[in-house]
Order: sequence, then structure tokens, then C-alpha cells
Amino acid sequence: MKTLSPGPLARGTHPPPLMRRGSRLASGLLLGTALDAIVADPRAAHPVAAFGSLAARAEDRLWAGTRTRGVLFTAACVGPVAAGGWALQRLARGGPLRCIGLTAVATWTVLGAASLAKEASGIASALDSSDLDAARERLPALCGRDPDQLDAPGIARATVESVAENTSDAVVAPLFWGAVGGVPALLAYRAVNTLDAMVGHRIPRYERFGWAAARLDDVANWVPAHLTALLTVALAPGANGSPRRALRTLRRDGAAHPSLNAGRCEAAFAGALGIRLGGTNVYHGVAEQRGLLGDGPAPTVLDIGRAVRLSRLVTVAAAALSAAAAWLLGDGARRPGNAKLWPGGSRQP
Repeated sequence: MKTLSPGPLARGTHPPPLMRRGSRLASGLLLGTALDAIVADPRAAHPVAAFGSLAARAEDRLWAGTRTRGVLFTAACVGPVAAGGWALQRLARGGPLRCIGLTAVATWTVLGAASLAKEASGIASALDSSDLDAARERLPALCGRDPDQLDAPGIARATVESVAENTSDAVVAPLFWGAVGGVPALLAYRAVNTLDAMVGHRIPRYERFGWAAARLDDVANWVPAHLTALLTVALAPGANGSPRRALRTLRRDGAAHPSLNAGRCEAAFAGALGIRLGGTNVYHGVAEQRGLLGDGPAPTVLDIGRAVRLSRLVTVAAAALSAAAAWLLGDGARRPGNAKLWPGGSRQP
């Protein structure tokens, strides 16, 4: 009788899972981005708003004009969020659909692409109708500068600058960290960025207490900001802009902004749109002089629409890149030809 050779299972190998970790993560990031495009952030009962309320209570208890207290405050707020994300991710490992669903919900929670476009478009509509009061009322949803004394060109500039910066902070950065570290990194990044928005201001109360949150946010956004700038350069034609001019402006003016991360994004947008950004901004009654970015005319209401279009293109590209990175980091290094062998000759599951 002919002896049959043992099959793969007889040799101790394991059947390949339906979807490996990288594929699940990539699918969740793409689905979450799609959900954000369809269902914008609710105005009430949003998880990020709930985190902000808890962080405000922690600030009331922990505040002191020292960096040590600021470090403690930042760790007390970010640590539990990251730990919770890790625990949820562990619980979802039992099935691919649970893992994809959890990643998608977490991605939707932390992304702000749809809300960014909605708020900017609303300001553009108010300016187009010559309703300065309505435009001033909506501006604080995008940026922290004082809107009361801003005229129409000032509001247009503030809106375009906020779209440029928040395309990195609220879109590219979460997707980047989601690809690198999954749900824990997604949630931890949003916690860090929220804390920076709360206590990262250069005012006496937060000059030392907010130092840790501000510096941590700078570190977390360094790579995403540069990636945002490069994507903006590449996608400039989608907003009737010039990649060459965008790259030239990025290289020349990117460091002229007080924030090197925001400066890269705003300079790239200024060059891509062919406009001039920067100048004097007023925060909490204090005027700050910013460097000029770009050498075109001051932005108008039409440029807000072009900035929103460019931001949407960057969002799509960032989602595709993050999904590809998640797959490569999770599955690409574990192709059958590269699989490690366990004792006895079986392949690593």
C-alpha cells in the first residue's frame, strides 16, 4: 500500500487565520475614515468632549505653577486612556469583525476631517453672505484667536490656517499613530492633542503647568506634520495649485512660524493655494506677530473652499497610506516565505 505523506496539519502547522492583525487594523482605519466622512462628530455626548470634562476636573485638583505638576497631570490623563485602549484591543482579538469594528469606532472617535470641513464651509457661507457676526461666532470652533475685531480677510486667513494645521492634528496624525500602534495609540494621541488645546497656551497660568502636554504634542505631531506638508505639495493640483510653488514655500517659510509643526502645514497650504498666510494674531487680548508664509495675495472666501478641497484630498491619501503601513507592519513582514519556524518544524501561527 502506498503511504501518504503527512499533510500540513499533520506536521503541526496551523491554518492561516482569516485576517491577520495588520489586515484587521488596515480595514478598521479605512472604515473609520469612511464613517467620519458620513457621520460627522455629534455636538453633544462625544467621547472627546467627555475626556475634556474629566481632564478639566483633574486640572482643578492638580494645578500648580510647576512643570512637575504638569507632568503628573499629563500622565494621569493620558495613561488611563492608553491603558483602556490596550484593554479593549485585547478583548477584541477573539474575532476579526470585533477587531475591525473596534478600530473603526476608535478611528471615527478621534478623526475630525468631516467636522473640520463642515465648520470651515460654514464660515465661508457666512462670509459669502456678508454676515460677519455669524462668521465670528463660528470661528472659535476652529481656532483660539479672538474673533471680535477680525474683518472678513482676517477671518478668511484664520480659517485657512486652521484648516491647514488641523488637517495634520485631526486627520493625518491620528491615522499615522493608528497605523503604528493600533487603538491604544489612536486614543492616546487624541488625549495628548486635547490636553495641548486645553493647557498648552503660552499664558501665565499654563506657562509651566502646560509645558509637558505641549512638548508631548510637539513630539507626537512632528512626523505627521511633515507628512501632511508633503502630501499637500503632491496634491496641490487638486486645488488648482502648483506643487513646485508649494514645495518652494514649504522649504523657505516652514520654519517662520512659532510652531515648527504648524508652520510646515501652513506654509505648504500657502504655497499650494498661491496665497499669503501669517501676520498678527490676537489671543486672549495679547497680540502675537507671526512670520509671513507664502508670497501671494491675502486669502479670500474662495480660498477657504480650495483649502477644504485640498484637506479632503490629503485625508483620502493619508487614509490609504495608513492602511498600507498598517498592513506592512502587521502582515507584510510575516509572509509565508518569511515565517519563523517553531520547534519541530511547524510554522509560526
